[in-house]
Amino acid sequence: MRTIRTLAFLITLAIAAAFASGCGVTRGSDEPGLHRLRMMVPNSPGGGYDLTARTAIKIMEDSDITGRVEVFNVIGAGGTVAMARLMNEKGNGDLMMMMGLGVVGAVYTNGSSALATNATALAKIVEEQEGILVPADSPFKTLADFIAAWKADPSKVTVGGGSSPGGPDHLFPMETARAAGVDPTKVNYISYDGGGDLLTALLGKKIAAGTSGLGEYVDQIEAGQVRVLAVSGDERVEGVDAPTLKEAGVDLTFTNWRGVLAPPGISDDSKKALVKALEELHATDAWKEALVKNGWTDAFMTGAPFEQFLNDQDKRVSTTLTELGLL
Repeated sequence: MRTIRTLAFLITLAIAAAFASGCGVTRGSDEPGLHRLRMMVPNSPGGGYDLTARTAIKIMEDSDITGRVEVFNVIGAGGTVAMARLMNEKGNGDLMMMMGLGVVGAVYTNGSSALATNATALAKIVEEQEGILVPADSPFKTLADFIAAWKADPSKVTVGGGSSPGGPDHLFPMETARAAGVDPTKVNYISYDGGGDLLTALLGKKIAAGTSGLGEYVDQIEAGQVRVLAVSGDERVEGVDAPTLKEAGVDLTFTNWRGVLAPPGISDDSKKALVKALEELHATDAWKEALVKNGWTDAFMTGAPFEQFLNDQDKRVSTTLTELGLL
């Protein structure tokens, strides 16, 4: 009888252990908002949002901030489809979404009501400089060469970007054109579905230049396949042999950013748990190393400041798109 009881007890322990391991979280599994945590990515695998999300989640898992987190991609309309899904998950404290300036712009250009300001703001996590990229054998050796050709005939200098109108890869060349004395409405811009497609077009000489975040092209830049004519921030990017726009004579500073939202209507406890997890991510050495590796700038922000930032970004995008005649 003792043997049977012992066996039954061991089976019960095994079932309990199996159940616990399937809950999705090792440390903090009793915290609201972390039971079956998922991270939604609003573009295809390999893009900037995907890279940021998967890097963050791996560090959170490896550091026992969370247990296993499901990362999944929802593709369509520059992130608008994913935003609509986020809104439809109202009250779901187990879902986060990586997003940024590109999603804000896509919502406007697609006429969607799923504004980022209507979701639950969790944290802004990074900023990233944009770069003006050309193939290694491009006739444009400097930014001055590129600007001269652009001014001579904007229609003949095709610029590609990995985001739809309203996204960072679109807004950056438009603002650069204005600052350089080129009519933004004359810019010949071609939109590609993410950094992978843009790289193919750039190396295949289908476009004269590409505008994109530099983190997606670290390997190609190091290998010498792609040259950077200029970077968009206040300071040069470590490991990239290129001046800032201002150093090259164009009076503009431009940065892309990425942040994390949750669905609207989640509980205060769920929001606090999710923000806490992101704060713990931000404090890890592994995240600090990831910032350097990917050329990201630490821009961590939560609470009311992040909510105000999202409001400001809405105004920035809508103003620029209106000036370009796209709204």
